[in-house]
Amino acid sequence: MTTPRVGFCGIGRMGEPMARRLLAAGHEVAVWNRSAAKLAALTDAGAMACVTPQALGECVDMALLCLGDGKAVEDVVFGEHGLVHAATPPRFLVDHSTLSPALTRTLAKRWHETTGSVWIDAPVSGGTAGAEAGTLAIMAGGPKVAVEAITPVLRAFSSRVTRMGDTGAGQTTKLANQAIVATTLAGLAEAFLLAKRSGIDTSAVPSALQGGWADSVLLQTLWPRMVTPPAHATGTVRVMLKDLDAIAELAHTSATVQRVLPEVRRLLNDAAQRGMADWDLSQIFRIGEAESSPQA
Repeated sequence: MTTPRVGFCGIGRMGEPMARRLLAAGHEVAVWNRSAAKLAALTDAGAMACVTPQALGECVDMALLCLGDGKAVEDVVFGEHGLVHAATPPRFLVDHSTLSPALTRTLAKRWHETTGSVWIDAPVSGGTAGAEAGTLAIMAGGPKVAVEAITPVLRAFSSRVTRMGDTGAGQTTKLANQAIVATTLAGLAEAFLLAKRSGIDTSAVPSALQGGWADSVLLQTLWPRMVTPPAHATGTVRVMLKDLDAIAELAHTSATVQRVLPEVRRLLNDAAQRGMADWDLSQIFRIGEAESSPQA
């Protein structure tokens, strides 16, 4: 597959820059989104807009998905005018969404039995900044030959594609990634509030800790957003809660005892119940701030 025609379903905060990177790399790109208004900028850049996923599936060799949750993925693939109904379905379906491994295996089996084509779970990490810069990390699950075949295309928006195993292995790895992100996020929120209420110049902390054991991409990215709240969320409480629900499901099915993640999940549930579901994740420190005693 030398110059595959690529389709992209889901033009959101991640999908839009990923599709742009594909265009910049010289790929012929077809796009679909539930809200067609979001396609205008991409069509101006050279993409072809499709009215349904089915129509997209009929004109591409591989279809990439980046959608909000399992229901959205199932609807786009198997719903009315879904990809599965294409007269000649794409040879590869690559799902960049974050789903539970169990659901991924179910959908992949159904897709293969219906179309004979391959489903590869390929969730991403690196956020919108990584998508824009083309430095996303991709963890893939699926047949080795298939992952190798699609990797040159995915390199348009990623710095690394790692096959983790068979179908579902990419999603399992992504959930491990999200477990690290969520627990680190909670720790950063409490550390920030501790520093703030103790009179430390919070804006100086990231540079002070740079190079030490506490340093991380999350520290350098999220802490400044705690100091100065962002105008627009790049990662929301709602999305992280969805991932934590999938982690809890995987912990249950694998009989894994967890002590810390359930507490983080309760924290984010509390934030959502307080109206913060669509807030930037950096702002969860405000829960502790609201519950702390007033200072003299």
